[in-house]
Amino acid sequence: MSFTPTSSFQSPTWVIGDVQGCCSALDQLLEHPVIAGDQEARFWFAGDIVNRGPRSLDTVRRIMAMGNRAVTVLGNHDLNLLAVAAGVRKPGRSDTIADILGAPDADDVINWLRHRPMAHYEHNHLLVHAGVLAPWTLKQTLGLAKEVEQALQSKHWRQHLEKMYGNEPDRWRDDLGPNKRLRIVINALTRLRMCDEKGRMDLSYKNAPGSEAPEHLMPWFDVPNRATQNTPVVFGHWSSLGIMLRPNAICLDTGCVWGGKLTALRLGDRKLVQIDCIGHQTPGGT
Repeated sequence: MSFTPTSSFQSPTWVIGDVQGCCSALDQLLEHPVIAGDQEARFWFAGDIVNRGPRSLDTVRRIMAMGNRAVTVLGNHDLNLLAVAAGVRKPGRSDTIADILGAPDADDVINWLRHRPMAHYEHNHLLVHAGVLAPWTLKQTLGLAKEVEQALQSKHWRQHLEKMYGNEPDRWRDDLGPNKRLRIVINALTRLRMCDEKGRMDLSYKNAPGSEAPEHLMPWFDVPNRATQNTPVVFGHWSSLGIMLRPNAICLDTGCVWGGKLTALRLGDRKLVQIDCIGHQTPGGT
């Protein structure tokens, strides 16, 4: 499979990697001459728009104000915010979401986040925060994402979040019960990095692929016979991997909050725009 630039987009679509509350970097990116010049441009955010950076509330408000011009899939940090807001999880020592939780419009922000998708497909590209399990077809991925979305948008969303945490099951089966099914879908879409050749997830390894990785593990996008291998999957989450532009897999997490860059990619021709960022946290692989 090879990438062929296309001019079929009616308006430019820019995909932006993990912002993580770094609103100043996001403002600079959106004001870049290449991006700001087109008032019809649309924006996809690869999740983790909040947490770790200093201005999570401003970031969410900025994206919310973009209305239908912005599509945001949920990442693990966004779900963490929802869990803290629901009272099913306490804030972590490195969390920077207090500004949201204490804001006068906190309920509006939480409600808006609960109604964001877990996956988005358009222009023959699939957007998720982290990854897709090898057995899942495009149709199945979108269907499973919809199941999670319905749970988060239901009146029982707090109870569903209570079932979210845990690393098991680590391998997909069609006969999983409701709670295990919800958990593995969330883990794959928002936490996945490495699998073994049979598609079993390893959620503990956070570094880049290479000599440090256990021999039996490989990136999720390299698992043999991946059912979505003919669909370009755009994702973030993996700051230690950094920018990766393959015909069928694109990583855009370039470690903004760690002092790296905030990256935007234009889907039609894969043009990159990057902004240098201030490091607000010690580098890591979250």
